[in-house]
Amino acid sequence: MEIKDYVVIQLEGSKRNLNRVLDTLKPAELGWRPACGCNSIGLILFHVIRSEDSFMQARLQNKPELWVSGKWYEKMELPATEVGAHYTVDQVNAFQAPELKDMMAYFEVVRQATLDYVKGLKPDDFDKKLTLPRFGEMTVAAILSIVISHMAQHIGEMSYIRGIERGMDK
Repeated sequence: MEIKDYVVIQLEGSKRNLNRVLDTLKPAELGWRPACGCNSIGLILFHVIRSEDSFMQARLQNKPELWVSGKWYEKMELPATEVGAHYTVDQVNAFQAPELKDMMAYFEVVRQATLDYVKGLKPDDFDKKLTLPRFGEMTVAAILSIVISHMAQHIGEMSYIRGIERGMDK
């Protein structure tokens, strides 16, 4: 099996897990926070989508993020400069998640672009080294590993919050 095929399997699995966590959530549940200063499912979801867009477009391909090129910030009524990370407690508390349908439409575009990029890689491309701010020098394979593990970690958080909110397996 080629590494790109394995990466695609991981990306498809994370999408299935994300859909499971978000299934039947109501807007109030998307914005619910367990306590002051804690992230909501909506904020975490927004963060992982923005992060994948940033890693895949800006960092790996040196292209504008889809957030900007597709004007998703306008569709979600947020600033173009919104990065989905590094919030203060006050910003976390004030964050109003965009509608789930809008975030998932953005996710679909980001994920398709990710899959298109990965499917176009040749085996040697995974060894190419890039220097990323805050991360240093990394291979393309290592950056893809970050994207996959980052989403898995946050899906776990969203699942946990859903469980706190609704109870087990609901």
